[in-house]
Amino acid sequence: MTGRPFAMVALRALLAVVAGLLLFASFPPRPLWFLAPAGIAILVGVLTAVPMRRRAGFGYGYLAGLGFLVPLLPWIGVYVGPLPWLALAAAEAVFVGLFGALVVHLRSLPVAPLWIAAAWSLTEWLRSSVPFGGFPWGRLAFGQPDGGFVSLAVVGGAPLVSFAVATTGAGLAALVLTAYRRPRSGRAWTVPVAVTLLGPVLAAAAWPLVRTTTEESSTVTVAAIQGSVPRLGLDFNAQRKAVLDNHVARTLELAADVAAGRAPAPDVVIWPENASDIDPLRNADAARDITAAAAAIDAPILVGAVLVNGDGTTTNSVIVWDAQTGPGEQHDKKIIQPFGEYLPWRSFFRLFSEYADRAGHFVPGHGDGTVTAAGLDIGVATCYEVAFDRAFRDSITAGAQLLAVPTNNATFGDTEMTYQQLAMSRLRAVEHGRAVVVAATSGVSAIVDPDGRVQQSTSLFVPDALVAQVPVRADVTLASRLGVAPELVLCAAAVVAAGLAVVRGRREKAGAAARASTGAAGAPAGGRFDKEDL
Repeated sequence: MTGRPFAMVALRALLAVVAGLLLFASFPPRPLWFLAPAGIAILVGVLTAVPMRRRAGFGYGYLAGLGFLVPLLPWIGVYVGPLPWLALAAAEAVFVGLFGALVVHLRSLPVAPLWIAAAWSLTEWLRSSVPFGGFPWGRLAFGQPDGGFVSLAVVGGAPLVSFAVATTGAGLAALVLTAYRRPRSGRAWTVPVAVTLLGPVLAAAAWPLVRTTTEESSTVTVAAIQGSVPRLGLDFNAQRKAVLDNHVARTLELAADVAAGRAPAPDVVIWPENASDIDPLRNADAARDITAAAAAIDAPILVGAVLVNGDGTTTNSVIVWDAQTGPGEQHDKKIIQPFGEYLPWRSFFRLFSEYADRAGHFVPGHGDGTVTAAGLDIGVATCYEVAFDRAFRDSITAGAQLLAVPTNNATFGDTEMTYQQLAMSRLRAVEHGRAVVVAATSGVSAIVDPDGRVQQSTSLFVPDALVAQVPVRADVTLASRLGVAPELVLCAAAVVAAGLAVVRGRREKAGAAARASTGAAGAPAGGRFDKEDL
């Protein structure tokens, strides 16, 4: 390949990387949510502007995936080196490559931009499901809490928000290509315009369903404690007593503020994940300190603790701790993080990284993710769980009136990870119409209203306490009722469209073969068959 063809391939490759970089830039802490449709538009434009094979589509999609995920996920390697970070980004980019192949496959269908958007939904679902339970980080919806599309979360959750972003981007690509080709018929503009406007119109129609916090009939006062950690890095787990002491001390400070009238008295207090890495069910000193904190604040505390099982495995748990009755109900983290809380194929990965043995030996819990404290049903998604749709969906089904996200982000330093995770909590608030309390060991902790707005938040790596009044709700949003149905419909649409494209392709090949056969039979001696010969 030389000259102009090589230059065009290089240009398309560069544009694919730019598309991925725009997707990355659309994510928090930057409020540039509108760059996501632009990124999708550029990628779809690259894949549909000229004919190409599906494998070429995969290649351009893979480059876009690298441009997107490599800068999105560097927090993975902050303290374990670049290999795990780059390996994860390279593996997850495969799903964006699959999207590229599907775009090429679907491009000739009627209303192609709509099916292309459904293909994005399908590949997001796949990436969120496999391997090892999936990795949903980087779903388009998680970059949209400040954007106009977030209202659709109340209708169809994260899948519908991502689909709306993808339809807008695919529609924009079709608009630009239509303008470039200058069609004589005005009908050629119908599909690009309709698909481009579909997402914004649906989002505008959904906004009245997003309830604000004004005039709530029932409220509760909650507190989130951020005790912080003595220092950064993987040594966090060697600082277990100091971390517990920090959270006890900050709770006692809040109790003093309440007694002095400087802060309202909370009905329930939420500590972060790993606030007590010392098992308080086995360690009397830890239990005594937590009980003292609960007594001082005069409210039950949801304590993030690591519990040791009889077989040596551990559970990442949140325990309701009452000053009078001690430990009560608990949520054992159900969706545990591969390569962190447990390591698949440990002996294999030990060959590549000395950090393999630092991965935990956690086992998943069971249940509906709901605990009761102070007469309030609280849905709990611990850290990594908040990225998965099913975590809070189970809690809402069980009657959760308030949602909590205890998290420990200390091992990721001052990277963008904690802001990316907070965006997920904000989306969940809109999706389920519930206030969400985020309690982080080192930040960012936050109290999020049911409309996704952050009522209060903390800075990184400073001890702090948030106290706020939030609504208590029992009604259920449409997204909570529909559950997985919107995502199933979108994925099924992509699969059906892919099947139709196969049928269409076979018919076109059969027709071409028939025309070639007819042409060979009726062609002049030179073997050429032109329209003039008809």
